[in-house]
Amino acid sequence: MALKVAGRGRIPPFIVMDVVRAAEARAAAGHDVLHMEIGQPSTPAPKGVLAAAQAALAGDVLGYTGAFGLEALRARLADWYRLRYGVEVPVERIALTPGSSGAFVLGFLAAFEPGDRVALATPCYPAYRNILTALGIETVLVPAEAEHGFQPTPELLERAGPLDGVVVASPANPTGTMLGADALERLYGWCHTAGVRLVSDEIYHGIVYGPAATTALAMGDDAIVVNSFSKYFSMTGWRLGWMIVPPDMVRAVECLAQNLFISPPTLSQHAAMAAFDCVPELEENVARYARNRALLLAELPKAGFDRLAPADGAFYLYADVAHLTNDSTAFCRRMLEEVGVAATPGVDFDPERGSRSLRFSFAGSTEAMAEAARRLAAWKR
Repeated sequence: MALKVAGRGRIPPFIVMDVVRAAEARAAAGHDVLHMEIGQPSTPAPKGVLAAAQAALAGDVLGYTGAFGLEALRARLADWYRLRYGVEVPVERIALTPGSSGAFVLGFLAAFEPGDRVALATPCYPAYRNILTALGIETVLVPAEAEHGFQPTPELLERAGPLDGVVVASPANPTGTMLGADALERLYGWCHTAGVRLVSDEIYHGIVYGPAATTALAMGDDAIVVNSFSKYFSMTGWRLGWMIVPPDMVRAVECLAQNLFISPPTLSQHAAMAAFDCVPELEENVARYARNRALLLAELPKAGFDRLAPADGAFYLYADVAHLTNDSTAFCRRMLEEVGVAATPGVDFDPERGSRSLRFSFAGSTEAMAEAARRLAAWKR
């Protein structure tokens, strides 16, 4: 007799990880790969972080911490918000989590019931909809256009029917587009008036190429704000994120965290204490991303990729390739096989329109980006 397998696990794969696997298989077969598929810095954690980790390994038991993490690290984050954004955040509302993914699980569980409707402007990070779906929450995909910066607007949300939540990212993955302070305040105001919980993904804050990103915390205290040490702080594998919890959700999130995760990774927390002292090194990473972005914005159009989202922040270029293919998955497969450039098909980010788009990550070295652009320009499609 076959045993039951729960339906909540029948969600789409995270396609970029399938691309990573194919790229690794190509490399294992002795062929080179230029990685433009994965959304992670190619730089290591800052030197101060590595030193702090070594000190913790040598001198700390590394047992459990509280469910919300080390109070000293939460206090450093409160200082970070005060100095960077001019926003006061009580330490009691700061929860350290196992990556931003853990924060989304906790936030979605605490804010929404099964059957609630949560809006996502597409294209968007696929794990939002897949986590929500696994939790029995209905995702309402709201197609956004380039004229909206591929971001949700009150007008688009009005047409989506009754909503319980909205997830927004600025800078966004995969487009790199941002909501300015006025646009974010307008979106926050609409959610607040409509009784809709806003979830603000701010994981790419710090990686911007113009005005600094605005935090939803500047608008009020009822939004869920998620961030991470993964991107700006270059600590992806350390699996440490955080969330700023609305006052009415603190105890609910704490109880969930206690039972689901016990605590965030202790070694990563000790290491992250030093991250805030490494800003010059981190800003060098951002300067490299800026060089990569400028290079690709100049060179990719020569390879036929001339319909690109503006990439105000993060380290992605989202390309409309409708003039080249209507099957971005097969197109990316050919690109990897024929010229060794790995990129992510747009269907990962937009199930309805993504077959005509793809995402390039420019988080790698400038030399790798230049070589990828050269190969793509020479590619006989």
